Amino acid sequence: MRHLRTICAIADTGSLTRAAAALHQTQPGLSAQLRRIEAMLGGTLFERGQNGVVPTSFGEVVLARAQAVLPTLDELMNTAAVAPRTAGTRRFRLGSAPAPLLGGLISAIKALHPGADITTRGHHTPQPLLDDVAGGRLEAAIVGDSPGYELPVPHGVVLRSIATEPVFAILPESHELARQEEVVLEDLLDQDWAVPRPEDRTPEYWSRVALGVGRRMRIRYEAEGRLLVEVVRHGHAVSLVQPTFDEVPGVVVRPIAGDPIQFRHVLVWHRDGPLASTGEKVAGLVTESYNAARDRSPAYRRWQDRRR
Repeated sequence: MRHLRTICAIADTGSLTRAAAALHQTQPGLSAQLRRIEAMLGGTLFERGQNGVVPTSFGEVVLARAQAVLPTLDELMNTAAVAPRTAGTRRFRLGSAPAPLLGGLISAIKALHPGADITTRGHHTPQPLLDDVAGGRLEAAIVGDSPGYELPVPHGVVLRSIATEPVFAILPESHELARQEEVVLEDLLDQDWAVPRPEDRTPEYWSRVALGVGRRMRIRYEAEGRLLVEVVRHGHAVSLVQPTFDEVPGVVVRPIAGDPIQFRHVLVWHRDGPLASTGEKVAGLVTESYNAARDRSPAYRRWQDRRR
């Protein structure tokens, strides 16, 4: 369904840039997604020109089918989202962007809804998860955003902030900056960088912060999760991580002087879903889970101790 919505948004706006803004993505990220969709469907959907994009004849066929089927699918999902479940069992489909909170969310649901049927899935970016909560395809999700890139709040969705935290640097253990208790942003910007793929607006936010100090990031590698850690471990790049990141052999985590980069963890749920009456309690338990993860992190504890 996300692919169909992407195709319709591009056609409706006539521009990849405007479609990216409407879908809360970056333009390079949307272009990469369109290439994957075209490869999957086996043909070019849009002709690119100076005045924007227009559907090809093949694209017109796909677009007509997408526009015909999406309203029916939306109606089906909205009906299913609020329909009562059989045998009294409540279903909780949970999602999470990268964060140390999914385990705490599952525990909270189990504590407040004994016997619940719980399933989970992850996504590297928050917007699809937020869209799925709004569309009734998920009951709740852990997402996140950054200053100036706050998530929109769709109709029917409740959003609660869990924590706002500084973002730390991850460095090769042998790097000269690793000997410092905290690193200066300008020194980091002298290094090669590894960053997440452009569908996530996080690299755009990082680049904006760099431009704010008159510098540009030297982005050499696109990687996430373990791949990013391996690139850093082998000394090829530096990057940024959440302060609750568990240090592993070969890398170190250091705060950035002045905390110039921030991240906010957010819990979202549908106001008409099964968390309508317990969502606030769930948010409180998830906050407790975050605090426990914070207290387990040596790097985070050292950062807190220096600010007391």
